[in-house]
Amino acid sequence: MSTNRTLKADEPAIEQQELDADRPSPALTLTAALLGFALICLDASVVNVALPAIGSSFGSGMSGLQWVVDAYTLAFAALMLSTGAFSDRAGASRAYALGTAVFTLASVGCGLAPNLPALIGARTVQGVAAAVVLPASLALVRQAYTDPAKRARAVALWAAGGSAAVALGPVAGGALTTAWDWRGIFFVNLPVGLVILALLVRAPRSERRPAPLDLPGQVTAVLALTALTFAVIEGGAAGWAAGAVAVVAGAAFVRIEARQPHPVVPLGLFHDRTVTATVAAGAAVSVAFYSMVFVFSLFFQQVQGRSALAAGLMFLPMTGLIAVTNVVAGKLAGRYGPRLPMLAGQGLAAAGLLVLLYVDSGTPSALVAVLLVPMALGCALTVPPLTAAMMDAVPAERAGLAAGVLNSARQVSGGLGIAVFGALVSDGFVEGMRLSLIISAALLAVTFALSCRLSGPSAS
Repeated sequence: MSTNRTLKADEPAIEQQELDADRPSPALTLTAALLGFALICLDASVVNVALPAIGSSFGSGMSGLQWVVDAYTLAFAALMLSTGAFSDRAGASRAYALGTAVFTLASVGCGLAPNLPALIGARTVQGVAAAVVLPASLALVRQAYTDPAKRARAVALWAAGGSAAVALGPVAGGALTTAWDWRGIFFVNLPVGLVILALLVRAPRSERRPAPLDLPGQVTAVLALTALTFAVIEGGAAGWAAGAVAVVAGAAFVRIEARQPHPVVPLGLFHDRTVTATVAAGAAVSVAFYSMVFVFSLFFQQVQGRSALAAGLMFLPMTGLIAVTNVVAGKLAGRYGPRLPMLAGQGLAAAGLLVLLYVDSGTPSALVAVLLVPMALGCALTVPPLTAAMMDAVPAERAGLAAGVLNSARQVSGGLGIAVFGALVSDGFVEGMRLSLIISAALLAVTFALSCRLSGPSAS
């Protein structure tokens, strides 16, 4: 009889072990989420080195090349404001599968594009899908790990995957363009997308949760950003008309957000000076980093006559140190508070930009590669502490929304920086490049001053 009691007492434990055995491994979900996040980060940087080859293939000028980059960046950034809510409503696993499938098909469309408009259209679809993938991938990681310590390590791995992809982007773009063709940078997404979808078959299904959508705010935000970018890139009479549309749409956006019960961008967030300073610093860092990758990708190839592979390798010294610097920045923020590493990072990035003013067409490429390192390290040192400061400044229930606002501001700023600086270098490359460097350094000087007003070590 005692044996029977023992068996009965052990039955719940046995049943739990059987359930645990049947439950998919969280590592599979993490792998799927990490691959997707890395894929969309890779496509934000891999295309830069391939731009001259794309221009030669389609006979495109500078404005067309700018749209190849910005079509992806702007769709990604603008729609990221709402896709977190969409992920909650659809369920993270369904949203992630949909985003991955669309991204993969759009990548094939990019690789098969018969002309520049078709490529730009497919890049836009890629950006839309990427905006769905990012919040859904992070939500999947959060759901897969219930233990806080394990979840923190999983999120760190997820973030490291994105940093590694950004670092490898220029090198991968140069290698694929040289060994295959510029279309290879898009076709390589197909097998990765299929692997992700195969892994998702074993991932648990996510619950749907009610989440409000601010469609009027989202539509006016997309219209304002697209019109503003068009005005900067195209110029002329059409540019002035687009600028007017951007002003009207921007005013409508502010009015809508002020009245919406659930706005995509709560304007009240910016009453906190920490939020204002961190969003501004994130925007300035993105202008400096992403715009300089764009400009110097063209500089190495169009001005110095380097191959796509050689141009990609020139970015390896600066990108290879980004992930390590991100980790160091996080530790500094934890020990000294976010203000000190933010100030150090922005100061280093601004100084690095000013040093690059001495670069001209005759400067050895290897020296230029070394001179790019301080700017990149300064940007990498700034982003983790400003993100931590932003999260500390908002209530916990608004953390996801605040993260969306910060990341959208960073992506939009990077896209607009490419639009502005692309226009500057099209009228004289070296002179336009130097003016771009001065503008970027000036923006960082402004955000450095704003960051000085943040709280000290107690802020973390």
